[in-house]
Amino acid sequence: MPGVGGRVTLVTGAGRGIGRAAATLLASRGARVMAAARSEEQLRTLGLDYVAADLGTAEGCARAVRETEERLGPIEILVCNHGIGSAHERVLWEQDPEAWAQSMRINLDGPFFLSRAVLKGMVDRGYGRVVYTSSTSAEVAEHAGSAYNSSKAGLLGLMRSVAQDAGAFGVTSNAVLPGWVRTPMADLSAEAEARDRGVTTDQVWAEREALYPAARVVTPEEVAELIAFLASEESSGVNGEAIRVALGSVL
Repeated sequence: MPGVGGRVTLVTGAGRGIGRAAATLLASRGARVMAAARSEEQLRTLGLDYVAADLGTAEGCARAVRETEERLGPIEILVCNHGIGSAHERVLWEQDPEAWAQSMRINLDGPFFLSRAVLKGMVDRGYGRVVYTSSTSAEVAEHAGSAYNSSKAGLLGLMRSVAQDAGAFGVTSNAVLPGWVRTPMADLSAEAEARDRGVTTDQVWAEREALYPAARVVTPEEVAELIAFLASEESSGVNGEAIRVALGSVL
C-alpha cells in the first residue's frame, strides 16, 4: 500500500497540538503509530499505542524507541515533533543559562538521540522517513527567544545532516517550519507576552493573525498534512528540505 499504510511510526510530542494532529492523521491513513510524550494523561485519550517518556534525555529517547520496536516492530517513520517554547525566555543579556540548556536538551538533543537510535535500522532496511518540526523562528528570529530560535535553527542542521548521511540508503529527512499555530505551547507565549505588555491574550493573537495574508494563524491539522506527506512513500524525491507552513508570510 502506498502512503504510510502499515508503516511503524513514532511520533513525539503527540499528546497535544501539532503532534497530536499528526499522530491521529497518520493512524487514520494506516500507519502503525506509537505516540510519545511526557504526559501519560494526554496520551491516554488518543486511542493509540503510547509511551510516556522524557524526550529531553537520552534515556527517555531510548525508552521511546525500545517500546515502539518491541511492541510494533522496527521504526520506519520518525516524526520528531516534541519541543519547548519560548514563553519563559528573556532578552539575551538577561537570559537564564538554564533556559538555554533546557531548550537545547529538549529541542535539539532529543531529536539527535532519537535519530541516532533509528537511523541504522532504516539504513540497513533501505527505507525510512524522518520529519522534524522546526519553526519559522529558525529563519527569522523572534524577540527574546534566543534559546528557542537557536535550537530550531540547529534542528535544520541535524535534518540536513541526516539527509546527507542516510540519503543514499532510501531514507529521507525533512523539516516543517510552522508559523504561529494556536497550540497550548503557543498560548503560553501569548500569555507571557500579554502580561509583559499589559494587554490581553486575545490582542496578542489578533496581532499574530495580522502577520499573515490570510489574516489567521495556521492550524495544527494543516501542519499535520505536510508531515503526513513527508512521511509517505510518495515523498521519495524530497530530501533535506525545510518547508514553511506559514500562509505566505515572510516572517
